[in-house]
Amino acid sequence: MQGHMEKRLNFKVLGPLEVTSGDEQVPVGGPRHRTILVVLLLSPGRIVAADSLIEAVWGDRPPATARTQVSICIAALRKTFKSAGFPGEVIVTAHPGYLLQVGMHRLDSEEFSGLVSAAELAVRENRLTEAARCYADALDLWRGRPLAGVTGRLVEDEARRLEELRLDTYENATAVHLRLGDHQKILPDLAAMVREHPLRERARHQLITAQYQAGRRAEALETFRDGRRWLIDELGLEPGPALSKLHDAILQDEPSLTAREPGGAEGEGPPPKPVGDPLELPPVIQGLAGRKQELAQLDEMLDLGAGAHGPATGLITGVGGVGKTCLAVQWAHSVSDRFPDGQLFADLRGYDEHLEPTTAGEILGRFLRSLSVPIGQIPAEPEERAALYRSLLADRRVLVVLDNVRTYAQVRPLLPSSDGCCVLVTSREQLSEMLAWPPGAWVRLGRLSPYEAVELLGKIVGEDRVCADPVSAARLVELCDLLPLALRIAGARLASKPHWTVAHLVRRLSDERQRLDELSSGESQVRASFALTYRGLSAATALLYRRLGLLDAPDFGAWVAAALLDTDPLTGERLIEQLVDAQFLDVIGLDGTGHPRYRFQNLLRLFARERAEAEESAEDRGAAQERAFRAYLSLAEQAHRRAYGGDFSIIHGSAPRHPLPDELCAGLLSAPLDWLETERLSLTAVVDQAATLGLDELAWDLTMSAVVLFETRNYLDDWRECSERALAATRAAGNDRGQAAMLHNLGALEMRLRNFSQAYGLFGEALVLHERAGEEHGRALVLRNMAMIDEMRGELDTAMDRSTLALATFRAVGDLSSEAHVLNNMAQIELDRGRTDAAQRLSLESLQVSRAIGEGGSRSLALGLHRLARVYLAQSEYGSAEAAFLRMIRIVRDKADMLGLAHGLLGLGEARLGARSWGQARATLTHALKIAGLVDSALVEGKIKLALGEACRKCGEYAAARRHFTEARDAFVRIDMEEWTERAGRALSGVGVAEAGETPGVP
Repeated sequence: MQGHMEKRLNFKVLGPLEVTSGDEQVPVGGPRHRTILVVLLLSPGRIVAADSLIEAVWGDRPPATARTQVSICIAALRKTFKSAGFPGEVIVTAHPGYLLQVGMHRLDSEEFSGLVSAAELAVRENRLTEAARCYADALDLWRGRPLAGVTGRLVEDEARRLEELRLDTYENATAVHLRLGDHQKILPDLAAMVREHPLRERARHQLITAQYQAGRRAEALETFRDGRRWLIDELGLEPGPALSKLHDAILQDEPSLTAREPGGAEGEGPPPKPVGDPLELPPVIQGLAGRKQELAQLDEMLDLGAGAHGPATGLITGVGGVGKTCLAVQWAHSVSDRFPDGQLFADLRGYDEHLEPTTAGEILGRFLRSLSVPIGQIPAEPEERAALYRSLLADRRVLVVLDNVRTYAQVRPLLPSSDGCCVLVTSREQLSEMLAWPPGAWVRLGRLSPYEAVELLGKIVGEDRVCADPVSAARLVELCDLLPLALRIAGARLASKPHWTVAHLVRRLSDERQRLDELSSGESQVRASFALTYRGLSAATALLYRRLGLLDAPDFGAWVAAALLDTDPLTGERLIEQLVDAQFLDVIGLDGTGHPRYRFQNLLRLFARERAEAEESAEDRGAAQERAFRAYLSLAEQAHRRAYGGDFSIIHGSAPRHPLPDELCAGLLSAPLDWLETERLSLTAVVDQAATLGLDELAWDLTMSAVVLFETRNYLDDWRECSERALAATRAAGNDRGQAAMLHNLGALEMRLRNFSQAYGLFGEALVLHERAGEEHGRALVLRNMAMIDEMRGELDTAMDRSTLALATFRAVGDLSSEAHVLNNMAQIELDRGRTDAAQRLSLESLQVSRAIGEGGSRSLALGLHRLARVYLAQSEYGSAEAAFLRMIRIVRDKADMLGLAHGLLGLGEARLGARSWGQARATLTHALKIAGLVDSALVEGKIKLALGEACRKCGEYAAARRHFTEARDAFVRIDMEEWTERAGRALSGVGVAEAGETPGVP
């Protein structure tokens, strides 16, 4: 257990930004990294759009490369947390941005909110000593000015909000201490607080009260006069009515100011209500966790309603089991003293599967009886009942809570006309008509945060059991979807079985086939809660819900609905939005293509799959799945085609496509890599699911189309996972062509990782299978890559022979991109032979082919420019080399190609070294080294450090040069690059010569 605790990260924002692991500081990085981390920490467990991060860092003037730079910072933060000893993903990519998973980690602002919520609840229940303790624990978390040292308008605005929150909390805590009679104890800190914030009237009011109660009447009056001077000098205002009234009361020594004795008895609640005022609120459900923002939203509704015409109206919506009733009752109790004429409550049973919904007429009859109307005087007609009800409430201040409402028709007759009343409604529906009644509040109740969910679990089963295994507790709340109903059921099961550990229940819930069963026992049932809403869906909407549950994709766009139902996109979008209205789907924002993105919560996905298996045939389910998979394949194929400028560098399988309308495709694929990025997690899920279902042709073809993303954005794990899953499926099917394509894919990946022996073996297997299948294009792609390894091994004649064979095939099939690529490789072979003129000719020919491709040829163009720039370096044409490298860098940066960017910056640094611009070269290579750290390539990192060491040596920074040369040599040794190891060794020995005043040769 201690091992788990050591891996917990502690994030602190209530003061200077700080991240620790155990007792050790975790370095966060530069200003941009700190700003991005803070913005993510300010929305823990929630998706922060990339645009929001860009705005936080650069305001309204971001550079063109802002999105790329954000992704670089995110990658660096992930690497930092991994280096700190935490193996899991702290920051995950979640369209349209990123999400910081607090989970098992600690965030002081979340702890602060939890403690403040506990204190406020204790105050409402008149447990003042406990409230004071919670407030003290909350305020002890503060270490100074929040977010000190982190810049940016958004962060600074949030820092001011946090500071205001701290001051409010301090004043609330002080109010508790005054009620406890602790006036003597709080005087020093309270006086210091008022000196620091002289314009805060509430704090000054508390100080004056404490001074008077401590027998310091003269000091109290002087504090008032001092505050009055501040207010007049700074704001031109007299003190507010509360301060003025307190001043008058002190002058008259009113008995109401007398302090209670310290440590007096708690539980002295407000006097009982007179008989006749209804007090119908159910008891508070113990264990409410979080919801501070939602409670504040409802409080604001009342404040806005003061003086308005008509009642304040609040609507709480959310999926079944999210805690709407619990929140409504909790808030109603907290504001009950603002409604001295009573509180009415009714469950309208809008979602009861056994009983008919309660009519407004029935509720009116009961409310009238509660308002002391004799049974014989209650009208029979609903309209007359409503009129009498409104008349009775016309001059009263009454709170009306209507739970489980299904339609606005149930609510309308129950709305008072008095502006002193308030109506709070809970529903699973949107009930948009409610929003026409200002002042109003619409609280869309979502899941708890991970911190709140663990807190709720601890309240049910006991903090000791949760703290004994925090990792399992974090996993348990995830399996319960952070849904209060599911958490209460899981907590009740643990509470009733003290011999079960949290980990034991986690194991039981980890089986998706049994999870709903485990959470549907006794009176509270997750499955039954979902079923009530499901039965209210239209037939078409229910069909879409079931079929969406058949997909393993973590999130999806509306076009998926059209494919599943084999309908038009507008119908698909309309039905998917109906599922959003029914709270069965979440909208997680706009994706990289500007379209809405939707996702299931896991329990709702499991319920959808259950209903599909119960209500649809296997044939219908399979047909719907395949249509969706084929739509993914159709779009991915088009994305690859647009990225390359044609069906280049790829072979395709025979799986049928499910084409979508041209207009929709054009909108989705206007930036093909952005679409692939948006769908990355979904594409890997579809490949896995298709392979599992035996759709081998579809699995390998989809993988081929997605490799352009995996390669460009360095998603090597996805590359391997998809290729291996598709390879297993093609092997099981005896599919030679598909096996060859996936073996080639895996070989290309191993080549990327510099594992040449493994790559060569995989290419050899692929070559045999392609020849057996008669696949000439695929064979040429393999030969091209084998030639690249031959060149790196120094087998130049073999490399040129294979390249020449591949080139003839590419020209025969019209694969322009591969033709340009192999010409590039041939230029490198000539460069290795020392034939720079031949290398230049081949490079220029490659560029000419790339330009013929058009807009999609930018990838080939970047490769050609890189090779041509290398030729210029070999010819000592440093100005031409720099210009070519800069053109190449612009292309790869726009595509967020980190490996290409590292290579480009390395070459640019070398060109500047050659031009004797030592300082400029050092700065360029330092930037290159940061980029190389994101792509995990020891060869590139070693080459950059070798060049950077040379730049430092030229600048006279010999210690830095020695360090870089040593690290370069170590990197080359790790990957067994003998020639480069010798170069680094020569450079290292040359440092001593330079220090002695001699001029060593360039390594």
